[in-house]
Amino acid sequence: MQIGARNKIVGKVTTVKSDEIMSLIKVQVGGPVQMSSVLTTESLQEMGLKEGDEVELVIKAIHVLPIKN
Repeated sequence: MQIGARNKIVGKVTTVKSDEIMSLIKVQVGGPVQMSSVLTTESLQEMGLKEGDEVELVIKAIHVLPIKN
C-alpha cells in the first residue's frame, strides 16, 4: 500500500482502552516516550491490535495512524 505520509515511527502497544465506538492505544516509541492514537473500535478489532504488538505510527498533519506490522 502506498501512502503519502513520510513521518513513520515504530513502537510497541502498551495500553488499549476501548468502548463501543472509539478506542485509544498508547505506544512506547523509545526510552520513556509514548504516543497515543484514537481510532474506531471497529478498526482496532479489524487490525487485531493488542498490547505487546509492534506497530508503525504514520504521522500526517494532526493524525497518528497505527499500522500493525
